[in-house]
Parts: sequence; C-alpha cells; structure tokens
Amino acid sequence: MTRPRRWTTAVLDTQAAGGWAVIHSDQGFLLDDNGAMFPREWLKRQELPLISEHGIGHFDGEPVYVYVLEHPVELEGTRWQTLRQFMLGDDADLFQVLGYAAQISTWAKEHRFCGNCGSPNLQIPGERAMHCSRCDLRAYPRISPSMIVLITRGDEVLLARSPRFVTGVYSTLAGFAEPGESAEDCVRREVMEEVQIKVKNIEYKGSQCWPFPHSMMLGFHAEYDSGEIVPQVDEIEDAQWFSIHDMPPLPASRSIARYLIDLYLAKRLGLVEPVLPGQADSQS
Repeated sequence: MTRPRRWTTAVLDTQAAGGWAVIHSDQGFLLDDNGAMFPREWLKRQELPLISEHGIGHFDGEPVYVYVLEHPVELEGTRWQTLRQFMLGDDADLFQVLGYAAQISTWAKEHRFCGNCGSPNLQIPGERAMHCSRCDLRAYPRISPSMIVLITRGDEVLLARSPRFVTGVYSTLAGFAEPGESAEDCVRREVMEEVQIKVKNIEYKGSQCWPFPHSMMLGFHAEYDSGEIVPQVDEIEDAQWFSIHDMPPLPASRSIARYLIDLYLAKRLGLVEPVLPGQADSQS
C-alpha cells in the first residue's frame, strides 16, 4: 500500500525563497505532465496576472504556496483542470492540498477590498487574515456549515438528484444551515423543503471539508417518519426510495455522501464498514 503523503496547513512567509506553488484561477488549477505543483522560483520568471500569493502549508515537508490569478493564462506545455476533476482522479493527497488551496484562493480574491468601507485590504503577516487599515476590519477565510443526510426506511434509502448532477447519479439530501438554527433543525427543514417528508432519530456521523467553494459538510443519518415524497421544484429533479439491493449510480467514493450511503449498506448487509475520507490518515 502506498504511504499517504503528509499535508499540514500553515501560514508561510511569502518573502521566503524556494518551495512549490499551485496556480489557481476561475478555470481551476494549472497542470503539466509532472503534476499541479510548480517550482516557485520558475514561476517568478513567468508573466502571470497575479492578484496575490499565499503560503498554505507543507507537503511532505516542502513549503507550498498558492498563486491567485486574475484570469487564466496559457503557459507552454500546461493545461487547466477543475478541482472536481482532481477529486475524481487517483491522487487523494494532491486533492487535499488543492482543496485547501482553492478555498484560500477564493477567499483572497473575494476579499481584496474591505466589505465595510471599500478600501484595499492587506494580508496580515503570520496570520490567515486580510486587514483594512482604514476601519480596522479583519476578514478571515469563510466556512459555510451545511448538513447532508441519508434518510432510510428499513432496507430502503431515499436518494435524489439535482439538475446539476452527472446524468443518472443519485445522492443524499443536503443544504446550508440558516442563521440561528442547529444542525438538526437544518436537517428537518431541508428535508421538508426538498422532499416534503418528516424524519426522526437524527444521528451525527461525521464531517468533511467540501471545497466547492467553502463548505463544512455535517453528515447525518435519519429515519423516515411520515409523508410522501414531493420533489422541490427547480431544486430536485427526482427523488425516490431505492432498495439497498438495487442501487442507482452513486456519488464519488471520496465524498461524505457516498460514505453515508456505504456505511448504511455495510450495516444492513453485514459488510466491512467504510472509513470517512481523510479520517484514516488522521488516525495513523
């Protein structure tokens, strides 16, 4: 078995020399035949529409930075690839790095100016924050809590598909938490809004950072209580009960949605329970 490569986040000094960098724009990350990490000293010699640079951590002991671009560029021998394409690839360790880099890049691009007075923000050395010297407002990376839930009824699971999904794929229900509500309240509300049913025995199963663009997915299992499925217009293309013995195409194995489904199937069918993506590394 291949040893997972070690990734740790850190606020690094952009004035330091050396290291590696990933390049992010609205089209994803730049990639060449050697991967998505480029020697930082080589990048400094390229003409790039650079908004900002941020030191984001260490990968196998090597410092890693993210270059935030104003718009995509074409460098000889390179191409752009979306974060979702990396997620579906074979390199889980690289996806972990790029997922974090994408969140920092998005935050940096969206907070170039103060949200209170409109003045330019500056990076604070040694801290992951943008600072407005005029009104002293600090902006930290945004994390949006959201719930994701698998609803079950014995040997049946309720799965749905959004118009945005890959054709044929069904997944669990999900939605963002509203101000003032608990995660459990969010589960009840989102399920009612999306499929018009009530649930009971809500149980927390784990969480996953979901960098599309900056969610913290709180995973739950809930049992069916009452009601008939009525899909929410414009949000849910189809929703139905599926037998655990006859499942439709499911989400990517690296997602918490797939983990919640596989966990329930394992318990009902007497199979080995899966490990939440990223959890195995933290326990090793």
